[in-house]
Parts: sequence; C-alpha cells; structure tokens
Amino acid sequence: MKKTILITGATSGFGLKLANKLHEQGYNVIGTGRNPEKLQSTVPFKLLPLDISNDDSITSFTKELFSQIEKLDILVNNAGYFITGLAEETPIHVGLKQFETNFWGTVKLTNAILPKMRNQRQGKIINVSSFLGLIGHPNLSYYSASKHALEGYFKSLRFELNQFNIKISMVEPMFHKTNLINNSISTHGTIKDYDRFRQKVQSYYNEEFNKAPEPTAVVDTIIKSIDSNNPKFSYPVGKGTSMILTLQRFAYNVFESVVLKGINKSK
Repeated sequence: MKKTILITGATSGFGLKLANKLHEQGYNVIGTGRNPEKLQSTVPFKLLPLDISNDDSITSFTKELFSQIEKLDILVNNAGYFITGLAEETPIHVGLKQFETNFWGTVKLTNAILPKMRNQRQGKIINVSSFLGLIGHPNLSYYSASKHALEGYFKSLRFELNQFNIKISMVEPMFHKTNLINNSISTHGTIKDYDRFRQKVQSYYNEEFNKAPEPTAVVDTIIKSIDSNNPKFSYPVGKGTSMILTLQRFAYNVFESVVLKGINKSK
C-alpha cells in the first residue's frame, strides 16, 4: 500500500519540489496551500486549502483530510514565512504574526493530526525548520526566534510521542534559492543609529541569497528522513554547518567575529 504524506505549504519552494519528487516515487501526496485552486491543474498531486494561522481553517481542513484518507503516515510541516528587520525596529505586532504562523500554526496543525497517528501507533512528523533555529543572525531576530521555539517544542514532544512509535525530525537548511526571500516581509528602519549597519546587513543578505545553492539538498534530506526506519532528530543542511555550530557552542567570540566580518565587508 502506498504511504500517504501530508506536506503543508506545497504550492511553492521546498514544499512544491518535495511534493513533486515524492509523487514521482510513488507516494500518495497531499499538499496544502492558502489558494490551492490556482495551482491544482498544474501539479499531479492533490492540494487542499489550509491557512495554518487560522483555527477555523485547521478544523475544516482536518475534517476534510480524514474524510478522504484512512491513514496518514507522514506529516511534513513546511508552511511558514520570513520576516526580516532589525529587532528594535520591528513592531511587536509584526513579531506576533511571525510566531502565529511559524510556531503556533505548526503546533496547532500537529495537535490536530496527532490523534490519528496515536490511534495508528505509528507515524513521522518532519518539520522544515531553519539553521537560524540553531544560531542567531542580525536582521532576522523574529524569524530566528520562531524557529528556535519550534526546535525547543519538538525536542520535548519527541519524548512524549516515542511510546506511540511516532518519530520527529527537524530539517534545518541554511540559505537556499527558493521564493522565501521574495515573499518575505521587511520592516522599514527608522532609527538613525542603525542606518549604516542596516545598509551593510541588507547588502550582506542580498549577496548570500544570490550565491545560495539550489534546494535539491534540502529536498533530498527530507526524503532521507522519510525513508529512514530510525530517523535522526536534527538534520542541518548546508556547507559548513558543523563548523558553525561548533564555533557557536564552544568558541562564541570566534563565531561572533566571523558573522560581523562577513557583514562589514559588504558594500
């Protein structure tokens, strides 16, 4: 029997590439998006409407999903978005909105799916987190905080679900070429003390995204977790991830100087 995989945020970026590849491999793929009708005719897998920041949407989606399938083998929590801006210049209501989707939306959908997986006594939950959930970078405070929150939540949840044979993994990519940056929300700086630094940090990230690799490695890593009988919890993806994590944990002053050196050499 085909395994059934639910992928949130499957209308673009990592989610769309992953859904297409898994469909090609013979999985029964169900994707979600806020406006799936715009894309349904162009993809070979089923799309259902879902806004993970809306409680009513999660309730109606879950009801529709389980009216169509008897078993859900794998949930890939991929939906989310990207807010950039210096911490002091970012309005709190913007930060709250970031958490409402990236953290609370993911948690609420997971809670809606868990009764089915517990009854099955089997399942996998794979979260597309970010390397920024493991490290901090300037101009990305609220996005990084939302991903750090996900990491902490699922680190605890994995112990609670182990008794039901439900496995949890976090895939933590560095910057890759997707439409994440194009769909990001940027706050506008108004504090003059930050003007020079803001210009340098924005130039730095433009350079980083321009030279970022294609997302193939991220998709392949998610599939590796799907195919594994005993998946790891953490899957950092990107060049130099092990070195960066080691520096942050054991040589923070060096890590800090590396980050600031990269920003200061930007035009």
